[in-house]
Amino acid sequence: MGSTSAFNRRDLVKRAAALGIVAVPAMGVLSACAGGGSDSDNKVEKGKKSAKNPLAVNESAGLDVVIFDGGFGDKYAKDAQSEYLKAFPKADGKVKLSSTQKIQSTLQPRFNGGNPPDLVDNSGAEQMDFGTLVAKDQLTDLSTLLDAPSIDDPNKKVRDTLRPGVVEMGQFGGKETWILYYAYTVYGVWYSKGNLKKLDAEYPETWDEMLALCAKAKKKGVAGWTYPGKYPYYLPFSLYPFIAKIGGAEVLRKIDNLEPNAWKDPAVKAAFDAYYELYKKGYVLKGSPGLDHLQSQKAWAEGKALFIPNGSWVENESAKQIARNPQFDLAVGAPSSLSDSDKMPYGTIWASGGEPYIVPRKARNAEGGMELLRIMLSKKSAQNFIRQVSSLTSLNGGTEGLKLPPGLASAQVALEKAGQNIVNPRLQDWYVALQKERIGVGALGEMMAGRLTPDEAIKKIQKYADDTRDDSSVKKYKR
Repeated sequence: MGSTSAFNRRDLVKRAAALGIVAVPAMGVLSACAGGGSDSDNKVEKGKKSAKNPLAVNESAGLDVVIFDGGFGDKYAKDAQSEYLKAFPKADGKVKLSSTQKIQSTLQPRFNGGNPPDLVDNSGAEQMDFGTLVAKDQLTDLSTLLDAPSIDDPNKKVRDTLRPGVVEMGQFGGKETWILYYAYTVYGVWYSKGNLKKLDAEYPETWDEMLALCAKAKKKGVAGWTYPGKYPYYLPFSLYPFIAKIGGAEVLRKIDNLEPNAWKDPAVKAAFDAYYELYKKGYVLKGSPGLDHLQSQKAWAEGKALFIPNGSWVENESAKQIARNPQFDLAVGAPSSLSDSDKMPYGTIWASGGEPYIVPRKARNAEGGMELLRIMLSKKSAQNFIRQVSSLTSLNGGTEGLKLPPGLASAQVALEKAGQNIVNPRLQDWYVALQKERIGVGALGEMMAGRLTPDEAIKKIQKYADDTRDDSSVKKYKR
């Protein structure tokens, strides 16, 4: 993901192009492609619909799948592919599954050319912008899959086997569902119980306790926090639920809806001030602004910092470093309480679907792509995923009989403690460029590096949000 050198303008332009911010010509081709040709062009013929084949998959047709090669790897998908071939042996030798970290640069030419894969795990730093894909009519509505019988219980639709909120996450203001989030991610402040025990401490449930613990750690030569400064859009994984805890979930709803002055809410200022204090008091690991996600996680896993904002994939992504410390005992904490006037209780956390899968509208074998997803949402495949990558899936339940690793067990406990106090910001789904490059790199990263004050960061972010709201070329969504 790059070196540890400081972020510069050339990096911004390159990454903005990768995210489609400055790639106007490419987006123009995508737009033209969306309107041209017939949906039936190059499509394989449907198969015969039956109880065993409810999506009418062509049993001998090829299948082209592209997986993001990130923290979850691709073995779980390859295992599901094996189950697909058991169901459709005539497709043997015709199923292609490839993986890459460069989703956008690898697949945009294929989307532009009208020959996209049949199923895509659209994730990672080069994730294609969902808002653009939906607006340009590039995706297949997955309602057919959701209304199909589930693998484990034919009397239950796939949609009825999913965790609450997963279907809604894939919708963009209508009844159509464009995205199926396969993983179920718990975001928050990740830490080692073992490293806290060395300081005779437990996870700080109040911000005063957080600052006191960071001060204690600093005296021992350990930083309180680190984060991936090259990808500072990781900061919201703990910052956004912190804002909601302080001011209520309504604050995040206004932010998602691009409402005027939403970022000027007192809860945002209070949360920004608190995080900025970590920088001002020297509680952030030196050099963090120059680290990518893997480098910051490595430093944290090696005990150079106590806390890191992250998602539940971190257990798998940092497994090798964590394994070197048998006493590590990974856990996730909800945002600490700022004061007694917080609107939501301690335990409020961000949890939502992750690892977004899409079936392109011009896929040759859309039915096959959806069938592979249906297989992945079986209990067998879900448990295989959980065992391999230490993450929950969107299948509601599915953990029966499994011994969960420490981080995942902690995430389960956090979800139980949160109860109904689970927030799910949509900014990162609806406005990828705004969230990652503008809010993340352009403001939060600058603030945590000490180059912007909280007031300056808020002013900048509000302008970014206003510009996005006023940009007629950007489709808007509401919750």
